[in-house]
Amino acid sequence: MDISIHASFLPHDDPDASVAFYRDALGFEVRNDVGYDGMRWITVGPKGQPSTSIVLQPPAIDPGVTEEERRTIVEMMAKGTFAGIVLATPDLDGVFRRARDWGAEVIEEPTEQPYGVRDCAVRDPAGNMVRIQELR
Repeated sequence: MDISIHASFLPHDDPDASVAFYRDALGFEVRNDVGYDGMRWITVGPKGQPSTSIVLQPPAIDPGVTEEERRTIVEMMAKGTFAGIVLATPDLDGVFRRARDWGAEVIEEPTEQPYGVRDCAVRDPAGNMVRIQELR
């Protein structure tokens, strides 16, 4: 079977700040920016990898989400416990410095983990956990 990940979804609560983080701090390209009814869906992805994308979307827009669930999602986003993604790079220290210098909230500096990877963690402007592993 030939299957790949095409897109992953992360919520945003400030589309401009999210675009700036993924574009300026991580070096992703903006591939699509669609507005509808006062909301925005922004597709970003790593340069040179056109088949892999992250769609930054308004939170809790699914019509099946109740008002109570919406409040819970917003609360979890504020605490940084709702969503996350793991990225990888051969230049972990360089990417970490760029994200930190941009102003990303640092959760963990580059660290050799006991489970066999070296990685770091930052939060994007919506509070999503962004772990970045070192490719070896």
